[in-house]
Amino acid sequence: MPGGHPAIGDLVRAPEPTFSFEFSPPKDADGEAQLWKAIRELEPLQPSFVSITYGAGGSTRDTTVAATERIATDTTLLPMAHLTAVNHSVAELRNMVGRLAAVGVRNVLVVRGDPPGDPTGEWVRHPDGVTYAAELVELVRESGDFSVGVAAFPYKHPRSPDIEADTRYFVAKCRAGADFAITQMFFDVDDYLRLRDRVAATGCDTPIVAGVMPVLRMATLARAEQLSGAPFPKKLAAQFEAVADDPDEVRRLGMEQMAGMCRRLLDEGVPGIHFITFNRSTATRELWRDLAPVRA
Repeated sequence: MPGGHPAIGDLVRAPEPTFSFEFSPPKDADGEAQLWKAIRELEPLQPSFVSITYGAGGSTRDTTVAATERIATDTTLLPMAHLTAVNHSVAELRNMVGRLAAVGVRNVLVVRGDPPGDPTGEWVRHPDGVTYAAELVELVRESGDFSVGVAAFPYKHPRSPDIEADTRYFVAKCRAGADFAITQMFFDVDDYLRLRDRVAATGCDTPIVAGVMPVLRMATLARAEQLSGAPFPKKLAAQFEAVADDPDEVRRLGMEQMAGMCRRLLDEGVPGIHFITFNRSTATRELWRDLAPVRA
């Protein structure tokens, strides 16, 4: 790729799995300090790439782009930009892609995005925007030499009528030019494996990186359903409920469950694991250490 920046589409096709971290855009000065603390603490682990998400409804567009630009220019990390269609005209989308290219960011994850204010509300296309993620993939591909990723839904996208339709939408995004995918967070490895199998059954071989997040507090359980669009596994929820009164035990169980999940995913030949950090580094560093024997 230009400027010697690796394409994530190539990295996830290498024999060794990728390990990457996802951060969220900061909301204020304290959040900014916390984000950069986490980035500096995780930088020595030399992840394959890192990403900064977009706020609901594209609300953090400028913060997201600015943080991605700063990672590109001020760190040794390979940044992946997030781009969403919500509330953006085609002209604005092209402008953002141009800003990213100007600082050497060549890896982009495109997501259609949720409506602002209500993630489950009716999706309304910007009058001068695009309707589907596949169109966004094409827009980025036409804008230059980019490696483009898309979202995958192990359970299914909340808006998809059924699993079959969901698979068709996913394959359409890949055929539009996406060369890798990252899943929404999930807590059941079988959901991931079923997704991989049904995509492979269509003849689509786009590598699907697993997006994971450890449950560290009971409050995360409800939030996980909202963020993933999938019901939290009942059996696992019962294990957490059993220790709900002991925060240390909840965290221990969450870390243990996540390490076990990652080991199984690696055994199953996952092309990569993408850790959702919520701008904290401790849990990610612990997991990284736990997985050292299987990463080697």
